[in-house]
Amino acid sequence: MTKNVLIISSTMRNNGNSESLAKEFAKGAQDSNNKVEFISLRNKKINFCTGCLSCQKTKTCFIKDDTNDIVEKMKNSDVIVFATPIYYYEMSGQLKTLLDRANPLFSSDYKFRDVYFLTCAADINPNCSNIAINGIRGWISCFSKANLKQALTAFGVEGAGDIKNTKFLAEAYKIGQAV
Repeated sequence: MTKNVLIISSTMRNNGNSESLAKEFAKGAQDSNNKVEFISLRNKKINFCTGCLSCQKTKTCFIKDDTNDIVEKMKNSDVIVFATPIYYYEMSGQLKTLLDRANPLFSSDYKFRDVYFLTCAADINPNCSNIAINGIRGWISCFSKANLKQALTAFGVEGAGDIKNTKFLAEAYKIGQAV
């Protein structure tokens, strides 16, 4: 069965390690005949949530920026993949801001069921992304029909391109194939 897969990359670095991981996941998902859309937050305007909660009634945010289009794509995707560098053991601020602004999804009839979380960190500890994984689990727990299908942490990759000589790209491809 073909699935609509939305991949959201939150690195600000062009061709950063987490984006490379996301692109390999995309190749795997495409090779399994899924429809894949890739969005980079790098050049998107995403303002902070004001906490007004009007989106719970109107099903859209009153703030006019790139977020509303992304949230609509999230709503209509079967699978969402978030890719982020790990900063201070957490997800990037850009991704966290997007998740906060995705509040209109809470009261909507969203399609996504499976969420994947891809992270890259300079830290050499394989558990360095656990706090970020807990953060994404917290977001997912607000959506009773969704679950964290899998998380992949590429650890020990600091400089741009460091991920190229690791096992992590092949792992991301394999996970994408299994979507």
